[in-house]
Amino acid sequence: MPFSDPMAHKKDRRQRHIPQRTCVGCREHSAKGDLLRLVRTPDGVFADPSGKMNGRGAYIHANKICLKKAMTGSLDKALRLALSEADCERLQTLNLSLADEREAAAELIE
Repeated sequence: MPFSDPMAHKKDRRQRHIPQRTCVGCREHSAKGDLLRLVRTPDGVFADPSGKMNGRGAYIHANKICLKKAMTGSLDKALRLALSEADCERLQTLNLSLADEREAAAELIE
């Protein structure tokens, strides 16, 4: 009977799958955890930091530039609705809390 190494099967383990999503602002692919989910609910469009709210979702990078690009029309298309005035105001307050592109890049470097 040939001797088999019990540690041999551990070398063959696959890497864990990381879900990829596309930012509706800049159209770049990123890991799902690196993006902010916006979700359409019956009450309007809301940010979903947990990523678990019910409703149709769209993903953006958490920076002002991607949110601004997404609000020009691609977010409407991704969520399959026309943004109401209340939704736009809610997203503008979210925009104030987001980092600028340069600040977000600096945090990644550190």
